[in-house]
Amino acid sequence: MKIWTQIVAAAALIAAPMMASAQVVQLQESDFWKVEVEAGTMDPIGLRIPQSPYVVDMTAKGRSYGKQGGTLSTMITRSKDVRQMVVYGYARLVGYNEKYELVPDILQSVQVAEGRIFTFKLRKGMRWSDGEPFTSEAFRYWWEDVVNNEKLAPKGPPSFLKVDGEYPRVLFPDETTVMFIWKAPNPGFLPRLAQARPPFIYRPGHYLKQFHGDYADPAKLKKAVRKKKVRSWAALHNKSDNMYKFDNQSLPTLQPWIPADTGKESRRLFVRNPYYHRIDAKGVQLPYIDTVEMSIVGAGLVAAKTNAGESDLQSRGLNFKDVPVLKKGESEGEDYSVYLWPNGTASQIAIYPNLNHADPIWAEILRNRDFRHALSLGIDRRIINRALYFGLASEGNMTALPVSPFYNEDNLKSYAEYDPERANKILDDLGYTERRADGIRVLPDGRPMRILIETAGERQEVENALQIITDTWRDIGIEMVMRPLDRDILRQHVYSGQSMAAVWFGWDNGIPTAGTSPEYLAPRAQDFFSWPKWGQYHQTGGQAGEAIDMPKPARLMLLSEQWEKTTDEGERSAIWEEMLKIHAEEMYAIGILSEAPQPVVVSKKLKNVPKVGLWAWEPGAHFGVHRMDEFYFSGQGIN
Repeated sequence: MKIWTQIVAAAALIAAPMMASAQVVQLQESDFWKVEVEAGTMDPIGLRIPQSPYVVDMTAKGRSYGKQGGTLSTMITRSKDVRQMVVYGYARLVGYNEKYELVPDILQSVQVAEGRIFTFKLRKGMRWSDGEPFTSEAFRYWWEDVVNNEKLAPKGPPSFLKVDGEYPRVLFPDETTVMFIWKAPNPGFLPRLAQARPPFIYRPGHYLKQFHGDYADPAKLKKAVRKKKVRSWAALHNKSDNMYKFDNQSLPTLQPWIPADTGKESRRLFVRNPYYHRIDAKGVQLPYIDTVEMSIVGAGLVAAKTNAGESDLQSRGLNFKDVPVLKKGESEGEDYSVYLWPNGTASQIAIYPNLNHADPIWAEILRNRDFRHALSLGIDRRIINRALYFGLASEGNMTALPVSPFYNEDNLKSYAEYDPERANKILDDLGYTERRADGIRVLPDGRPMRILIETAGERQEVENALQIITDTWRDIGIEMVMRPLDRDILRQHVYSGQSMAAVWFGWDNGIPTAGTSPEYLAPRAQDFFSWPKWGQYHQTGGQAGEAIDMPKPARLMLLSEQWEKTTDEGERSAIWEEMLKIHAEEMYAIGILSEAPQPVVVSKKLKNVPKVGLWAWEPGAHFGVHRMDEFYFSGQGIN
């Protein structure tokens, strides 16, 4: 094996000077790409990685050094879920480390001045997966030729870049420097870039220019448009430019694994990126694992196939109800271990009364805080916890989890005890005293007090929980009807106001800190199912949806705006605490329980997978924050 020697330096911390210390690392060539290197069709490792790669000291992290090789098998249930490889790979400009601290990743460093001037330093010599240089040109192409091209982006750059209604100035002083400059602080900018589904603010222009009307040969472009059967070059460009979907194998990427064609619809293959920017402190380029194989199987088969040893790493598609059979397999000698990671969402199951419901009478009822209190008091969370999670989850409302600095037990317990007597009194005091013969209350217009709750129909646990709630709500005179829908149809129902109430997870991020944007607690997005039209109004700048017409949601909006304008951590913390308190008192979403154990099945041959982790989409990108590129197969067990 050829060995090249290179000087590498440790990655700089955000807004901190570059570490002065350097170390000599002997880079080791990959066996996977050895044939290409020896044939001269691929540069040796010393020329493939940046001059200052991201160096991982495994010992310092409490992990072991691995070796390259092997194929990791896992399963998904929908073909479009190949995008999970962008989530799990978690190569970001900046990303969260295992302590959920924001650190540079693809970037060598980030400097922030006055909370509004962001200077990105790129790693010199870094390349895309096709070997082309990754420089500030990638940011320029995205900014000037994509999001500021009205044919590709009719609405202009994404709204998250707007501060006080203005977009930043974006500068590209040299090949390794990019600057975003706003007139006011933009504290949510870096956390955005670290998301599980980040806004990719760079593009491989060298590849995409063949589809761009300002660069491509007109005759060739016209032919390509005709061949792909799309309406215009812009449609062709957008179709070829899905960095998150991972559906274009030719689109260069910076992720640890790149898609490869298997020729089979039921299987997707990903191979190691030869130009990946991370190495371990012994000079071995990450990822350790050469290939990842994703099999597309029916949702009902994931647990059985996992139990049969057909997956090396599996969590997606598994639920707590699968734990007994998985544990049984583990105890009977199957070659895997079952870890139980607490879920990082603010609530495992939450009911969202739609305050923007199209029915004016029901909208008025659902907007009444006392009514929502009665609904919550009519839920026996203890029974649900025992029936669904053997009592291992945390009972209470949707709020910050205990690992967050903003955890407050009072918020968790607010109106969360099972008290049907109190719930009945609240409903009586609201005037709903008339009942049918079966005990169901009657509305003033003669209709029964029947709440239709819609679900995505994807989680059996939700339906089981709702069945229990159906019984306890009946005791307080409320009839509940459950309707499972396709996920996309559910969203349409909620967004249009047809849905009376919906069930979903709680806030993705259950472990906020002062630096976490609280925008998802305010009516700023329609995907918070309690106020879809208020969120749409904000997202469209008033072009669609409805303006907020309730004081507390308006207060939440104001607080989120104040958080954006201040750089004082104490003020930000105070804002967070007030917003969480408002939610606990107003109960815009009725949380049932949280921190439910999520089964994570890990092959015993697979190393460096933490036994204790957090299964969180945001922040963390599920396996992403645990750095899947550091997982490896023990020597004897390489596939």
